[in-house]
Amino acid sequence: MEQFERLERKLIAQGTIIDYYQDKVRVPNGNIVTWDFIGHKGAAAVVPVREDGKILMVRQYRNALDRETLEIPAGGLNGADEPTKAAAARELEEETGFFSEELELLITIRTTVAFCNEKIDIYVARNLKKSTQNLDEDEFINVEAYTTEELCEMIYSGKIEDSKTISAIMSYCNKVTT
Repeated sequence: MEQFERLERKLIAQGTIIDYYQDKVRVPNGNIVTWDFIGHKGAAAVVPVREDGKILMVRQYRNALDRETLEIPAGGLNGADEPTKAAAARELEEETGFFSEELELLITIRTTVAFCNEKIDIYVARNLKKSTQNLDEDEFINVEAYTTEELCEMIYSGKIEDSKTISAIMSYCNKVTT
């Protein structure tokens, strides 16, 4: 592969979830280009499977879309060193009011590789135990349960558009049926 060389990374803005940079990069023909880069601390998500096979989903408002979405429980890491399995367990309990000691890694995704390094490890949680939902002061979440068939229909009909949720549900369905 031809050589790319990052010459500079300049912090433009620092946020609570992401940092925005502009990179100067020498491309293989020798030209120097400016590329945007979003630095993300990482995240974890979970597919919570009830005893009856239904999956717990969270419905919440998303400012970027200015509407509610239906997603699997997920959240950012509390720090770059936090194990993703611990973050997935934490988000499961905080958002759904259930916990599990049986979390198994399902898939790892990179959400937008063209300009962001966000990595999400997605786990499956079984043998859910009732606990208490513990939402952040800016979170307003409704917990709903669906069959995999219902979720796949919502994916194919465009009602679920969230990439981590689609990746998780389709991977889970493939794993369960193979």
